[in-house]
Amino acid sequence: MLNDGILPRALVKNYKQAKLSHQDRVMLDYAVKLTHTPAEIEELDVVLLRETGFSDTAILDICQITAYYNYVNRLADGLGVELEDGWDEKLVVTEEEFMSWMDKKDYSKGSL
Repeated sequence: MLNDGILPRALVKNYKQAKLSHQDRVMLDYAVKLTHTPAEIEELDVVLLRETGFSDTAILDICQITAYYNYVNRLADGLGVELEDGWDEKLVVTEEEFMSWMDKKDYSKGSL
């Protein structure tokens, strides 16, 4: 699924419009909430992950990976680290590419 190159860019554009499984959407909603409003994470968020089929180990992995990337990005921002040339271009997807991908792909039964 990630080999087509469009999915990662489409997720960056707007993961809520992507045809993802319910489990993947719940995972990404949690990661976004942990990233943008970490103080608002509550037990219900973890319960929802568990009810969606994630084990406690998987929930810990999701939390640790999200927290790690948030830490690294804040560290880089705090030190003024610049992205390498061309990095932003790799994640750019046009509206046409995104809509074409959405029409062709259906990951509602699978997971990332």
